Amino acid sequence: MAGNSLFYEFKKGLWQEIPPFRLVLGTCPTLAVTNSAVNGIAMGLATLFVLLFANIIISALRKYVAMQVRIAAYVVIIALLVTVTDMFMAAMFPPISKALGPYIPLIIVNCIILGRAEAFAQKNPVVPSIADALGIGIGFTLSLATMGVIRELLGFGSIFNVKLLGEWFEPWIVMILPAGAFLVYGGLVAAVNWISSRKEAAAKAAAEA
Repeated sequence: MAGNSLFYEFKKGLWQEIPPFRLVLGTCPTLAVTNSAVNGIAMGLATLFVLLFANIIISALRKYVAMQVRIAAYVVIIALLVTVTDMFMAAMFPPISKALGPYIPLIIVNCIILGRAEAFAQKNPVVPSIADALGIGIGFTLSLATMGVIRELLGFGSIFNVKLLGEWFEPWIVMILPAGAFLVYGGLVAAVNWISSRKEAAAKAAAEA
């Protein structure tokens, strides 16, 4: 039973509560850094790292932090983890760190991180909080990767800087601009909602049969 519960907490972040497309959270980095697949994945993994360890620490300390100061405590914990992430990326992956610019430090105010801390980690033990963070973090990373692949392919004709489309392809410059981010994001939100509605309709029909 516990295993089923943990699996549910994990898988809900992969579709049912996928942050950008179902919860409409984390849209700032989703739109800003996904002009390439590498940038999208790097931003997703950075967020996953912060989310995972924030959930672990907040869950472990939830009984020792007064409710009146919990938000301030969360912000301090998240800020520490973001600082570690930012320094690590700057040291190990300077080009990616430069490309992501201020969006790594802005993870501190990412609604996904603070939202999971408040809605889940401070109410649940460590192990379920880990499952929740992994599901939401991986779902967020996959979302950014999907947007990055689409925008890079249409905007540059490549994926992960590997040229896939030949000389015949005329790059869609709009895809690497903010307008392209909104177009792809809107299309993916519509697609996710359409698939979800079809699944719900099918499940309802099966229940009524």
